Amino acid sequence: MMSSSFNIFRVGISFVMVCIFYKSSVDTLPELSPQKYFSTLQSGKASLAYFCQADSPSTSIFLEELNKAVKPLQDYGISVAKVNCVKEEASRYCGKEKDLMKAYLFRGNILLREFPTDTLFDVNAIIAHVLFALLFNEVKYVTTLERLQNIEDTLKGKANIAFAYVRAIGTPEHRAVMEAAFVYGTTYQFVLTTEIALLGSIGTEDIEYAHLYFFHCKPVLDLTQQCRRTLMEQPLTTLNIYRFIKSMEAPLLTEVAEDPQQVSTVHLQLGLPLVFIVSQQATYEADRRTAEWIGWRLLGKAGVLLLLRDSLEVDIPQQANVVFKREEGMPVEYLVLHDIDLVISHVEKNMYTEEVREDEDDDIEGPDTDTLGIQDDEVAETVYRDRKRQLPLELTVELTEETFNATVTASDSIVLFYAGWQAVSMAFLQSYIDLAIKLKGTSTMLLARINCADWSDVCTKQNVTEFPVVKMYKEGENPVSYAGMLGTEDLLRFIQLRISCPVNITSVQEAEEYLSGELYKDLISYSSVSVLGLFSPTMTTAKEDFTEAGKYLKGCVITGIYSEEDVSILSNKYTATLPALLLARHKEDKVESLPLANTHAQDIVQIITNSLLETFPEITVENLPTYLRLQKPLLVLFSDGSINPQYKKAMLTLIKEKHLDSLTPCWLNLKTTPVGRGVLQMYFDVLPPLPLLVVVNLHSGGQVFAFPSDQTVTEQNLLLWLKKVEAGLESPITILPAQEWKPPLPAYNFLHMMDAAASQHSSRKSPECVKETDVQENDKEQHEDKSAIKKEPTETLRIKHWNRRFLGQLITGRVSTLIGSPNQTFTM
Repeated sequence: MMSSSFNIFRVGISFVMVCIFYKSSVDTLPELSPQKYFSTLQSGKASLAYFCQADSPSTSIFLEELNKAVKPLQDYGISVAKVNCVKEEASRYCGKEKDLMKAYLFRGNILLREFPTDTLFDVNAIIAHVLFALLFNEVKYVTTLERLQNIEDTLKGKANIAFAYVRAIGTPEHRAVMEAAFVYGTTYQFVLTTEIALLGSIGTEDIEYAHLYFFHCKPVLDLTQQCRRTLMEQPLTTLNIYRFIKSMEAPLLTEVAEDPQQVSTVHLQLGLPLVFIVSQQATYEADRRTAEWIGWRLLGKAGVLLLLRDSLEVDIPQQANVVFKREEGMPVEYLVLHDIDLVISHVEKNMYTEEVREDEDDDIEGPDTDTLGIQDDEVAETVYRDRKRQLPLELTVELTEETFNATVTASDSIVLFYAGWQAVSMAFLQSYIDLAIKLKGTSTMLLARINCADWSDVCTKQNVTEFPVVKMYKEGENPVSYAGMLGTEDLLRFIQLRISCPVNITSVQEAEEYLSGELYKDLISYSSVSVLGLFSPTMTTAKEDFTEAGKYLKGCVITGIYSEEDVSILSNKYTATLPALLLARHKEDKVESLPLANTHAQDIVQIITNSLLETFPEITVENLPTYLRLQKPLLVLFSDGSINPQYKKAMLTLIKEKHLDSLTPCWLNLKTTPVGRGVLQMYFDVLPPLPLLVVVNLHSGGQVFAFPSDQTVTEQNLLLWLKKVEAGLESPITILPAQEWKPPLPAYNFLHMMDAAASQHSSRKSPECVKETDVQENDKEQHEDKSAIKKEPTETLRIKHWNRRFLGQLITGRVSTLIGSPNQTFTM
């Protein structure tokens, strides 16, 4: 704002990016040779260049985003070009391969700034970063309340402040603020922060997404007096910010003595209503004070005028003390409101609000605030509810690019990779800190965290392309990715079960102690099933497959292996044909045996994973996707509380006799999962009596069948009814629509992420997804492995605080399209 260099910026700036060659038609992106490009640079002139090696693989997505940025940047006097390097040329920008992953910002031929290209992930990020760098003296970035207060004190009596909070640099909201700063930077001091704690410290109650405040500091002459602050309540788009600032420039209060129907101000042009406070000579001073107070309350929402009744040539109702004008050309309303809060309430409830949508070429691309607001209600609620909760972050080690490798190689570590601007990450960070509290003083495992919004290079090298992600690092082993629910208890289970698996059992006695739970009795509460592989000493291939499966399942279940000469003692006792799998179910105090002949690693993983599923589970938000992956119709018993023993006995009997193998039998407790009531109301016009049995065919046809209410649930009646359903002799009570219910944002496509993790078992000979690039490799090796990194399957992402509405959508047949298309995940 106050810098004279701002006008120089508008003359022009050069922005240079090094890229990988893209052999495709880009109409608006000029292509030049290095010599030609540098010869076109002029002092103070803007230019954006993208250097390309002709023999490098393409980066079409990045070039598409760069192409979208051409026109907006040209509007700010910043040209854009793509520079094709020849293979023989060796220069700062066409030389080393690592330089091809950076962006360069120039003014004339002077280098201003370097950016990793992964921070320029879309057109918004490109424009935001460029303008942010150019407006370095015009936009003050602050991280502390003290720094913000110093700026405020300095500008009192001199200029007003536009203070913005955005979740991260490069977001659509950040772009909007930078574009506004480019236009208004000579008039107002723009201040930016990404620290949500700072936003809370200035008294904001509604901390969710991006915010913009207008600090009225220019009228303040007393340095001890705080500047008034007005919050912009609309989403942060370029046009909304323009409207907001224009409304701040309008007079706080205007006196008029003409027909309200004929009055027009800048507020109506901005789409804001007018509020007339009716006054008369006898009460003028009091009315004016009231009108000014209302003016401050409605600043940015409506224009406030003082209407002098004594000077009017037109009559208004004698009792009316407020006149409301919604928009130009509409009749005014005459109101009798004797309380300021009633005036404010009437305006806020009745003012005409229009969704601001800019032209497609100028629109800030990316999810709007409304979309973000519904992405996951309970995740957002958790972040909002705990927004002022002071987390003991000191219980975990904060990592940076300089400290990451040294830390994870020095001790066994759990590392949380998160993004500070993302609601899911911040919700899980709370659970992660709760985990640190539980483990304080009891664990040798170091808990660490790294903010990928600040250290994207580190996260990329660690194969992290989604947030949040947890990895376990142990000396001499490859990192292991955590694939469980993002909650404290599940993560605690993962850490406690970190023993090297499979455990090598050396005697029959030790094997019996292992199967009984005595060997690892401290871990039984975290793993109710213990798995033991039995092999003769010569079964080398089978042992290797089992060992690989055991390593993959480390952190999920305890696995052991026994292959001594006397293995026949165990195989005979448990009636198992070698090679075999023994499943010790500690809650049921029984041991099952399964043959493993010609069973590969991925099949063993699937067998063990399926064995962890309950035969008649209670369906919850967390476990529903697991059972839906079985692709079977659901046989759901809806119960208002504990399950009826008679119903449970009938179901378990049919399960034991294998009559329900084609279904997924389960039950849903409406007291613990009340969304089930809404599900039933979608099946029936009114809530039916409970308990109630329903078959829901989600994966084929969407039919819903209800067990006859006039029949008793017995094994015989239930089996007969199911046979009628299968034979088509029963009519469905409803058919669920086959409409699409996609996730509101790709990053919240949890089912697809889960399915991707599950499908790898059948698509790979070995479960490679947990084998990460060794953290001890140097940067060059990691960079060369990027193509392999991109081919890694999507890491599982499961959220503890799922929206309960999401469960309702799944059960009501909308799951088939919630899975969505491949690769619908947030990537860096």
